[in-house]
Amino acid sequence: MQAASLKFAALTDVGKKRDHNEDSFLADPNLSLFVVCDGMGGHAAGEIASSLAVTTIREEVESESDLIQDYLAGKQGAARVSKREILNMLEFAANRASRRVHEAAQADTEKRGMGTTLVAILLLGTQAFVIHVGDSRLYLLRSGTLEQITDDHNVYNELIKRKKLTRERVMQLAPKNAITRAVGVYESCEPESLVMDVVEGDRFLLCTDGLSEYFEEPHGSTQELAAKLGQSDLQQVAQRLVDTANERGGKDNITAVVVAVGDVEAQDEDRLRALEHRKQVLNQMPLFRHLDDRELRHVLQVTEARRYKDGDTIITEGERGESLFIVLLGTVRVLRGETEVKTLTEGEHFGEMALIRNQPRSASVFSRGSSELLVMRRTEFFEILRNQPRIAVKLLWQFTGVLADRLAETTRDLGAARVELAEEVEPEDITEELFMVEDEDEDDDRLTNKLPPAPPGMEDEPES
Repeated sequence: MQAASLKFAALTDVGKKRDHNEDSFLADPNLSLFVVCDGMGGHAAGEIASSLAVTTIREEVESESDLIQDYLAGKQGAARVSKREILNMLEFAANRASRRVHEAAQADTEKRGMGTTLVAILLLGTQAFVIHVGDSRLYLLRSGTLEQITDDHNVYNELIKRKKLTRERVMQLAPKNAITRAVGVYESCEPESLVMDVVEGDRFLLCTDGLSEYFEEPHGSTQELAAKLGQSDLQQVAQRLVDTANERGGKDNITAVVVAVGDVEAQDEDRLRALEHRKQVLNQMPLFRHLDDRELRHVLQVTEARRYKDGDTIITEGERGESLFIVLLGTVRVLRGETEVKTLTEGEHFGEMALIRNQPRSASVFSRGSSELLVMRRTEFFEILRNQPRIAVKLLWQFTGVLADRLAETTRDLGAARVELAEEVEPEDITEELFMVEDEDEDDDRLTNKLPPAPPGMEDEPES
């Protein structure tokens, strides 16, 4: 993302209950990097932890400028940089920050146990690379709709997701500030990462929980947050968000970083519709039907949209493949040998078995006219299963259902084929052919004629 297309405003405040500010932030439009950290530890340890984390993230991203430039240039071959490599760089930066904070804590007994939350976004081209640890949040405002992109790493959220207790009971048992992951408490911090498409007109908010908690029940609502975030003057937006948090209690430090991508009036409606269409088509598939919006984003980040011209070969019968294909636009033909067995249109898919096993394709698929397909490779599918346990359980459960449906369909087809074969081919009585039975009397004569002559002395005596 070019710095000229980004506008931002940032503000931090000590709040009304604390005597010092342990939050830190970074807004660097030249790097297209924005970071918010919420420190913890007391005796100024939290302030040191958050500041050290922000500094480390910036240093690591800056040191990988060649990698970023190659990605932005779309280099191919040995110089090609994938989205996964950018995410790996951010994950490494987060873990290096954790190690540095941990080492600083070990060197000073008064700072033992210090740590910090982390949320960061790196905007490159049409992609946003996100990394977060703890309960500082990233929100996206797009076309007037607000979405929480990150998922809080705290005990409260974990209990809510398990749906074992009522929300009221969870609030009694798990205060929201009891986080399950933090930068610096241990040498590594298990960062969660995500890459998502960006559209001109998008607006992001990075904030600490000292702000976000005042736009949730019982203090406020996300609708109110969306309305405030959508106002035109970014500096006023940040100021009003902080002021609102203070007016409603200000019990913690408050930090807001607001980032606007381009001009909201110049939003690319065609690209926006295309991105929403991908999401809808994916959500209609049985395999992904039960994923929520945030989980769908994790799936979408490992897919790729490919376009084909009329007659282009998509897969070839007998060749081994590793990708699932979903038809976004147009039509494709499925052939076994020279016989067309099926035509697939928008929302239909093929090749799902390639996600779990390496086997030859059972048919060839060709584009009929222009088409666009969403492609997911086995390696990326496995990456989701390894890194997102909650999504993995849902996907594997749904995959079991898909396989059961496929088995039932095959069984029905075989049963119908047996019935059809039985109706078309009546059984033939081949008894006569086997035993050459023509006539009973003729058989007796034939048998008599074929009997060998009686030995001497054993002839039949004449009747008296």
